[in-house]
Amino acid sequence: MTTPSALPRILLVEDEPTSCAFLAAAARAIPAEVDVADSIAAALALARSGRYDLWLFDASLPDGNGSDLLARLQDDYPTVRAIAHTASNEPETLRALSKAGFDDVLVKPLPATAVQAAVRRILGLPVDGVAIADAAGARPLWDDEAAANALNGNRAHIETLRGLFVAELPQARQRIMDAVHEGHADAVSAELHRLRASCGFVGATRLGLLVQALQQVPEDAGVLARFDATAGETLAQWSSHPEGHPLAPA
Repeated sequence: MTTPSALPRILLVEDEPTSCAFLAAAARAIPAEVDVADSIAAALALARSGRYDLWLFDASLPDGNGSDLLARLQDDYPTVRAIAHTASNEPETLRALSKAGFDDVLVKPLPATAVQAAVRRILGLPVDGVAIADAAGARPLWDDEAAANALNGNRAHIETLRGLFVAELPQARQRIMDAVHEGHADAVSAELHRLRASCGFVGATRLGLLVQALQQVPEDAGVLARFDATAGETLAQWSSHPEGHPLAPA
């Protein structure tokens, strides 16, 4: 795929001109080389050149959908990574795209930094902490599919682990805030490391990204404020379900 001296090559598939121009500009600023297609037919012709490191597919296209396009290409190009982008934030839609094989799903509209952070993460390129924080806003507070994957499909344990996570989160949140304000770098690093692992196991996706961002830029007051706010939102959404946080059907 890419080499240290080569720019990553991206195939962007988007039929709406304004969105296409925005996504192409965001990706090229990474920097990356970007080819554009506005339909499945055009995308297949380009993708079968086999030259791409990443496919960036619209979920809905005039002649089909991004999931079908991905299915038609994956067998021939199993090493190419794929990101879907969609205007829908319905949980069912996002789960379906993840199950179709996309490495990430972006919900439009979103800032250019969120597009860039996702592409960089999927391709293993250096990612700026502030960009990760920007990308976090497009992710769900609780992601059942991510939790199930982390637990090898054992959905029965998710609720139990989430209950333990929520019970500990207020204390962990306060320890992190105090350590940052007091300048205790080692304590900040240790607390963030533990919390990031816990977020992964319970599918606290948005908070996990803010933790990751804070690990990279612990001195950034804006990222710290977003971490604190997201921790509060995560707790609030859980507490809005007095009998627990129901999982979506598998």
